[in-house]
Amino acid sequence: MSREYVRSESFDPRDAASERTSNSRQPGRSSGSRGQGTGSEPQDDARLTPERVPRFESERSVEPRKAYEFRGRTHTVRSSEIETLAELGKFRAIAIEDLEEFRYHGDEDRIRPDVANLIRQGLVAEKSVPHPDTAPRRLLTLTKKGHQFLRATGTVPRNQATHYGFTKPREAHHDADLYRLYHKAVEDIERQGGKNPRVLLDFELKKRVFHDLAKLSPEKHSSEVKREVAEKHGLRLVRGKIPLPDLRIEYEDREGNMARVDLEFATEHYRGSNLAEKVRAGFSLYARPQDAPGLRRVLEQKELTAEILSL
Repeated sequence: MSREYVRSESFDPRDAASERTSNSRQPGRSSGSRGQGTGSEPQDDARLTPERVPRFESERSVEPRKAYEFRGRTHTVRSSEIETLAELGKFRAIAIEDLEEFRYHGDEDRIRPDVANLIRQGLVAEKSVPHPDTAPRRLLTLTKKGHQFLRATGTVPRNQATHYGFTKPREAHHDADLYRLYHKAVEDIERQGGKNPRVLLDFELKKRVFHDLAKLSPEKHSSEVKREVAEKHGLRLVRGKIPLPDLRIEYEDREGNMARVDLEFATEHYRGSNLAEKVRAGFSLYARPQDAPGLRRVLEQKELTAEILSL
């Protein structure tokens, strides 16, 4: 997951300069949805109003962009770019090579103008983030304006939290790792007939759990009360603690019932006690191929049986 990206050049805003826009009109939508997650602020009823713009010829056939009036400025985007904004918002940070692989199916000719256009308009930020084990990775995130624009489009369901801005390098890489983990798990969910996946990051779930625990007085922090709080959030109490997964995916199963899966991205740095706690919590474990053998040995030493899936 922390692979070195072979293309080291940054996206040039000029990559998007020759893209054409469309004078097609699309109904503007008013959104009262509020930004959610770290760094988010309440949104006002900003309206996105498509405007008529000249049409330019393009050398290749691509989806034309539509112009939207947003808070006194015009932004020109195509649907694929709005979907990219949504992906970034769900995970806070994504490595460029992973976005190309999963969102654009490996098509560099599609991702380059899309990302360049979003950066040029100040909706997305790009940064080379140092990594302790590998070469720096180029990550993307929403800007504050990009986050506000995304919520105003109404593209993301109200119950899906979205985030923006780079965090500390370690946290930024962790967020980016979860994007690959998500796609690996969603493949299995969709293969079993699941649909409409919703992402819940670890710090979102932590906020909910700690909110309920904070309402309790210290003398009520008994194991039984903690177990009730854990069960309320679909978690388990393990030796007096409520372990939290790196990522939760909520979805509709084949019969239309709500289901969920809790995922943990295990690395070579996991100690035996940490890994054992995650197993007893019932999380699905994923690891890089090079880390999986060592983690299996740790489980054997703890006399625990659990499948470690490869990313």
